[in-house]
Order: sequence, then C-alpha cells, then structure tokens
Amino acid sequence: MAGANVLRVERAPALIRSQVTDNLRQAILDRRLVPGQRLIERELVEMTGVSRTSVREALRELTAEGLVTAIPNKGTVVASVSAEEARQLYQVRSALEALAGRLFVENASDADRRALNRAFEKVDRTAAKGQPILAAKDAFYDVLFQGGGNDALKSVVSSLHARVSVLRSLSMSVPGRLAHSVEELQAIVRAVNASDADATAAACARHVEQACEAGLQALAEQGEG
Repeated sequence: MAGANVLRVERAPALIRSQVTDNLRQAILDRRLVPGQRLIERELVEMTGVSRTSVREALRELTAEGLVTAIPNKGTVVASVSAEEARQLYQVRSALEALAGRLFVENASDADRRALNRAFEKVDRTAAKGQPILAAKDAFYDVLFQGGGNDALKSVVSSLHARVSVLRSLSMSVPGRLAHSVEELQAIVRAVNASDADATAAACARHVEQACEAGLQALAEQGEG
C-alpha cells in the first residue's frame, strides 16, 4: 500500500489513536489512499506500528467523518465522492460561508479585522512561494467564523470539514486554481475592509462556486464524476 512510511506513528501512548486518525486522514486528503481502496486492518497495523484496536478506533472516527465507508463483502474502503454529492456539499458551503462573511462584517471587532488581513497575507505569501495553501486558508476561515460570533454556524461547518477537505484538495490540483483562489480571498478581504456585508457575502459565495467548478473538473478528469 502506498504511503507506508508517512503513516508510521510515533510512540506516544496518550495520543496514539489521534495520531493514527490524523495520519490516515491526511493520506486520504493527499490521495495517497485513493477512493475505493480497501483499508485492511492487518496492513494498517504493520504500517503504523500500533495495535489493531487503535486502528479500528481510527477507522470508526474516519467513518463518522465520511472519509471511509464499510461495504458489505468488501470491508472498509476509502469513500468516493460523486459529482452530485460534490455539488450538494458545495451548495451548503456556499450558503454557510456567505452567511459567515455577512456576520463577520456585522459583528467583528477591529482586532478581528486586522487578524483577517494578516491571515490573508499569510495565504498570499504561501502561494507566492508555490507552497500548498490549504492550511493557511483554514487559518483564514478560522478568523472569519470566529469573528462572526455564531457558534452554531461554526459547529455546522466543522461537521462538514472532513468531506469538504477532500474536495478542496482536488480543486486545488486544477491548473490556475491557486492564483484564482488567492484573488477570491482578496476580494473577500476588500469587501470586509469596506464594511460591505452584501459584497462580502457575495465574495464568499463566489469563492465557493469557483472551487466547486474546479472540484467537479478534477473529479471528471479522474473518472470519479
């Protein structure tokens, strides 16, 4: 199975399950474990160096996140995302992130606004170096949702995060998507700095819609649509 070395878990008893889960999750997001691939407990135990119980617990957590699924007569496999499921997830993301942008303009403090600008600057610097920007974008959205002051919205978004992360990774693989993504985030920041709630909501929605197009393109190119 590909990616064996990066799945190896450091021996820290209190954190073993978390490490196994994080390593497997990242392997799925990085497409080192591909949709439809069987996840055989014995092989995962050998690669991670942990107990079968820890592997099973990690697989249960990833099942709850929708990243893996149990198929009768086949076992546990990496979940596939259909084009229709992707569209539905992006529709939900678009609505939630538009609301988050509006709430940020209405509720964010001056410190929150400065933090959002700093978070965007980090995204921009990371992209300029040609490095993956998803982690920096996560930090940007953390500020956006925090500044909006709606804990229920943050909770709903968190429940979607894992499934959306697979699609985000796919969308960023499309040529030109990196630059466009940065430009779209910049439009969000401009609207926030202008204290324009409508424009901010529209910019947030547009960013997700463009990511949807890229994600669907990537799915089609990989024959998963």
